[in-house]
Amino acid sequence: MSKLILGCGYLGGRVARLWRQAGHEVFVVTRSSDRARVMTAEGYRAIVADVLRPSTLVNLPAADTVLYAIGYDRGYVGITGASMHAVYVDGLRAVFGALPTATGKFIYVSSTGVYAQSHGETVDEDSPCEPTREGGRACLAAEAVLAADRLGERGIVLRMAGLYGPGRIPNSAEVRSGRPLAVPAAGCLNLIHVDDAAAVVLAAAEMACPPRTFLVSDGQPVERREYYKELARLLGVEAPRFISPPAEDPAAARASTDKRVNNARMVAELAVPLKYPTYREGLTAILAAET
Repeated sequence: MSKLILGCGYLGGRVARLWRQAGHEVFVVTRSSDRARVMTAEGYRAIVADVLRPSTLVNLPAADTVLYAIGYDRGYVGITGASMHAVYVDGLRAVFGALPTATGKFIYVSSTGVYAQSHGETVDEDSPCEPTREGGRACLAAEAVLAADRLGERGIVLRMAGLYGPGRIPNSAEVRSGRPLAVPAAGCLNLIHVDDAAAVVLAAAEMACPPRTFLVSDGQPVERREYYKELARLLGVEAPRFISPPAEDPAAARASTDKRVNNARMVAELAVPLKYPTYREGLTAILAAET
């Protein structure tokens, strides 16, 4: 069976390895010729293309599963000047125009940023989506593009909670150094370890009946203050102090939302045993591997 991945980064790269290890033929789309050569040497079928340049999206395979996990690469976008909407929405629309009609399931990696609840409400797949931040609006618009496309009936939307894992523990340097954190202390964090998120992608490809939407999290919301307190404990340093982020800082926008993600549908329908059922196990494993 063949798989096609657009966005072979922090999450997509792990999914690619899992699919290749399972014996699938894995096609990966990359903007870089150098990266394509490396991935070809690793056993992937690399395609050099850019979703922001539709003319490059030629000869895409008729894969039985497509994973669209393209994030907003600020370094690249800083060069091209493309907006988040262009990357998430226009890029997705361009891919739909290039995919063969025989394409199978289409998995779109979205975000829990599509929700803007701000009083600790519990949200599920049926909760109202009224995003206030640019990223949430772009993700929700991309979901609408998928639903309206011919591939919509084969579409699976995975609204990811905050991804963390090796090399990605937000503000860990500040906590280690004792510098105050310019992040909200109150409100809930909803998280999923990247390895568990990758396992959910594989389960969705095998078990989900499209069209379907899933909230992907460990189902254990934690107050920000408690999360950073535990991180400090594991690092063997004092609990951090908090200061208000500048108004223009993205952290200030995050402070305006406060919700609890319910992962019951993911648990019931995809039956993925989480390797890291809470952030405590996840942080412990990450930090242990660093020593």
